[in-house]
Amino acid sequence: MDEVAAAIADPVRRDILVMLREQRLPAGEIADRFMISRPAVSRHLRVLRESGLVRDTLVGRQRFYELDTSRFAGLIEWLDQFTRAASWERRLDALETEVYRTRRERRQRGTTDQQQENTA
Repeated sequence: MDEVAAAIADPVRRDILVMLREQRLPAGEIADRFMISRPAVSRHLRVLRESGLVRDTLVGRQRFYELDTSRFAGLIEWLDQFTRAASWERRLDALETEVYRTRRERRQRGTTDQQQENTA
């Protein structure tokens, strides 16, 4: 999981992953989409490959890269604990709001009932 998190920490690598989301691409085409040098893109691709987020295939003289989403599972599972906690927190906040609203309405009804008794 740490390797995956480190790999996606860089914005260039995240952009590469987004590019590969729909289709496999040759390294040259990936490099052409960035304003950084080809060796720099190559280093980013190596990090992604070593982390297991992408696979490469040599076809003739071209190296094609494709996304391997299986490595995201551990990170997703770890991150899920925070989204579940946030979900419960929102539900508890909603419950607290409802409790305060109900108490306020009861107090208001009690005040209204007392005023009606005093005027009767």
